[in-house]
Amino acid sequence: MSKRESSKYKIDRRMGENIWGRPKSPVNRREYGPGQHGQRRKSKLSDFGVQLRAKQKLKGYYGDIREKQFRATYDEANRRKGDTSENLIGLLESRLDAIVYRAKFVPTVFAARQFVNHGHVTVNGVRVNIGSYRCKVGDVIEVREKSKQLVSVLEAVGLAERDVPDYIEVDHNKMVATFARIPFLADVPYAVIMEPNLVVEFYSR
Repeated sequence: MSKRESSKYKIDRRMGENIWGRPKSPVNRREYGPGQHGQRRKSKLSDFGVQLRAKQKLKGYYGDIREKQFRATYDEANRRKGDTSENLIGLLESRLDAIVYRAKFVPTVFAARQFVNHGHVTVNGVRVNIGSYRCKVGDVIEVREKSKQLVSVLEAVGLAERDVPDYIEVDHNKMVATFARIPFLADVPYAVIMEPNLVVEFYSR
């Protein structure tokens, strides 16, 4: 098993939830956590523990973003007008690697980051190799011509386990996606319940 695969499965087991809704997640077979103490009876979480778990789950979902980067995203969401938790989701879904994943150009969000880092994607015709690059509404994201026939790309397009959300317009024949609008929490097709309001409470302590 690759390091990337083992890390994403570890996140699932640590959370006790199949956070990406993958059919091969180990949580589908055993819901306890990893390691020799994983089967111990779970104690009731404190309010802090609940908030921390919500933050870890949301951070892990987007490819286990580093804490410094995730905190910076929260700070930006907090500075903007409106509901901070909705702003946070909007900023996370505006990431280039998140859009590449949502558009079904790749099978996982981890693969999306690697795909972008290796230079397979352009934004408005310009190659961008930074997964955290923040896209704007109307930006056109395209798989580069020489990358369109990669096996991983062709397999991802055919995945039946998830659909492309309506805030991203995709033409899989041309491998082009347009970021149509900033989504709200209710628009995002999470496989489990995400609670960005608890993340806001965590950082507001």
